[in-house]
Amino acid sequence: MTGAPALYRCAISHVRTAPVRHALRHRTYMWLIDLDHPPELNRVLRPLTRFDARDHFAGDQPSIRAGLDAFLAGHGVDLDGGPVVMLTHARVFGYVFNPLTLYWCHDRDGTPRCVVAEVHNTYGERHSYLLRPDETGRAYVDKEFYVSPFFPVDGRYRMRLPRPGDRLDLTVHLERGGGRPFTATVRGTRREVTTGALLGQALRHPWSTLAVSVAIRFHGVRLYLRRLPIQPRAEHKSPENAS
Repeated sequence: MTGAPALYRCAISHVRTAPVRHALRHRTYMWLIDLDHPPELNRVLRPLTRFDARDHFAGDQPSIRAGLDAFLAGHGVDLDGGPVVMLTHARVFGYVFNPLTLYWCHDRDGTPRCVVAEVHNTYGERHSYLLRPDETGRAYVDKEFYVSPFFPVDGRYRMRLPRPGDRLDLTVHLERGGGRPFTATVRGTRREVTTGALLGQALRHPWSTLAVSVAIRFHGVRLYLRRLPIQPRAEHKSPENAS
C-alpha cells in the first residue's frame, strides 16, 4: 500500500509579509519512506542516508515507528499496526535538521486516519501536531510551539498536506489577527531511488540539511538587522522534546 521509497527534488520557500516583507527560497531533496520498511542502502551510500529514532518525537524509542505510536497513544489513537508514510530529511554524514517531518497514518485496512506534523526549531526543540485533514488534505491547528524568534506562540496554522504522488505540493500558512503574516511551501517532483539519483542529489545539495539550518539563521540575522523585535522564548515542555 505504501509503495517503494522515493526521492523528491524540492524547492522550499518562506514568505513573510508582516511586519516586514521578506522571502527565503532554497532547493534540497527529501525522502518519502514506508516507516516500517526504511530503504536498505549499500555501505557506500549509508553515510548519505540514515533515519534515526533519536531524531524524532521523544528520541527515546527503539524506532521511529515506536516513537510515533507512543505519541499517537498519548492522543488516544491506535493504528493497530496500519501503514505509515513519512516525508523527511535523512541524516547526511551524521547531521540532520528537519524543520518539518510529516507522517500520513492509516488503519490496518489502509483507510487514512490522521497526519502528524513534527516541527523542529533551530534551538534543538521539537513538537508534534496531530491533524485531521479533510479530503483535500486541509487541516487547522492552533500554534503551540516557538519556531521563529520574530513571531510569538499564538495564532493558528492552516495547512494543506495532500499525500505526495508524482508531485509534492505542501502549504503551511500562519494566521494571526485576521491576516497571514507567514507562508511556507514545499514543491517537488518524485524520483525513483537509485544509486545515481541519490548521488546526483547529494552532489547538487551537499550537507543539504546543514545548508537549510545555516540559511534560516542567516535570514534571521538579516531580519534582526532590520530591527524586527525578538519575541521571548520560554522553555519548551512538550514530551516530544528530546532530552
